[in-house]
Amino acid sequence: MESSDSKPETGCLSIIVLGASGDLAKKKTFPALFHLHRQGFFESHDVHIFGYARSKMSDDEVRNRLRGYLTPCQGCEIIREEDASKFMGLIKYVSGPYDAEEGFLLLDKEISAIEDKTERSSRRLFYFALPPSVYPTVCKMIKSCCMSKSDKGGWTRIVVEKPFGRDLDSAEALSTQIGELFDESQIYRIDHYLGKELVQNLLVLRFANRLFMPLWNHDNISNVQIVFKENFGTEGRGGYFDQYGIIRDILQNHLLQVLCLVAMEKPVSLKPEHIRDEKVKVLQSVLPINDEEVVIGQYEGYKDDPTVPKDSNTPTFATMVIRIHNERWEGVPFILKAGKSLNSKKAEIRVQFKDVPGDIFKSKKLGRNEFVIRLQPYEAIYMKLTVKEPGLEMKTALSELDLSYRQRYQDVVIPEAYERLILDTIRGDQQHFVRRDELKAAWEIFTPYLHKIDKKEVHSVPYKAGSRGPVEADKLAEKVGYVQTHGYVWIPPTLKPS
Repeated sequence: MESSDSKPETGCLSIIVLGASGDLAKKKTFPALFHLHRQGFFESHDVHIFGYARSKMSDDEVRNRLRGYLTPCQGCEIIREEDASKFMGLIKYVSGPYDAEEGFLLLDKEISAIEDKTERSSRRLFYFALPPSVYPTVCKMIKSCCMSKSDKGGWTRIVVEKPFGRDLDSAEALSTQIGELFDESQIYRIDHYLGKELVQNLLVLRFANRLFMPLWNHDNISNVQIVFKENFGTEGRGGYFDQYGIIRDILQNHLLQVLCLVAMEKPVSLKPEHIRDEKVKVLQSVLPINDEEVVIGQYEGYKDDPTVPKDSNTPTFATMVIRIHNERWEGVPFILKAGKSLNSKKAEIRVQFKDVPGDIFKSKKLGRNEFVIRLQPYEAIYMKLTVKEPGLEMKTALSELDLSYRQRYQDVVIPEAYERLILDTIRGDQQHFVRRDELKAAWEIFTPYLHKIDKKEVHSVPYKAGSRGPVEADKLAEKVGYVQTHGYVWIPPTLKPS
């Protein structure tokens, strides 16, 4: 067993990417490792990277396949060949099945051959770029064949990707199977949204600024929207997506994690367990979902995909009101909204404040004060305020106080979420990973409604591709208190005409 706040130590670090031939590994995991290596977060003499999959390939074949997926770091136009060559030289490949010991014994032999050359500790990080259905089997193989050598010290950690089950029972079964083999301090359930720069800024904004502390409650806040929009459909992933739907894919994990950071109380410290304790308290305070406060939709044309059943009820859009029953948030609706094939691509948190009492400027028609955290694209934090228009007349207008990252931090590279989270696993920092009781509490919120969708007791309403989604969703947001601002559009400063 290892401490959950263990510090990085020197030693031989082996990063094993399971499912190395798949899309996730090629598009996310290996590029993130490349950026960490290029920036010097681990040295060539300290780390070795292993790919493991069923496909029969040589080391050079794997390297050649991955080379095309490496991307320049932000601020760089091209990849330096020297950087790419050094990184590729770290990669070795082992082929084998996921359900038999032979491949994992060979993998262990390759890792041990490198570790035996050093007297330092044995550190092994297994990244599961695999479907969850094989997690239990692969965990058994690692436990019996590939654990770090106890005589060398060090650790073994596993990183598992969502989806963590389909509902409460399947998630708990998966957690139990993995938990019988690994201690909770060894398990890193990754949600890449927790690695995003603006999400990471939430704790600082809330708890390091006196300005927000007295305002952050039901006395001042009317509602909170957490939005994820994509302007494209499933596009080749219809068969896979139809097994899960937008609620399982986005709301139950990404948006709910953001909600926890918006709503949680101040932790007693920045230790990972103290932060995760407060997130769990939020989830345990959520009231059962009211069917009248949910709108699910499916864009027209979704079922044209031959891999999607013609009678599919799977939602590609959902707006859902979450209500937190505690002293701070009683009566404040948290509106989670996510959808595919909508009119724009963005993710943001929108905290809308109540109307000004005794409004002597009659500015209510302009819109409410809002605190907006733009997660992507064009990362920004801005506050919508009513101000006086320049001139001799006393006219008011809606404007903003704006912190746009591309303008303010022009020389700073904003890391990709996967880079940050992989580095956290190496450092043994579980702050931005999902704990088992947190996962259970999240599934307890959504499972009853998900079962109603699966049984077709509630139905997805059609909406046009490229629209805002079902009109019923806007009506629901308005019904629970959200006031949409008309005539105001936030423009990223970098795009404003000079």
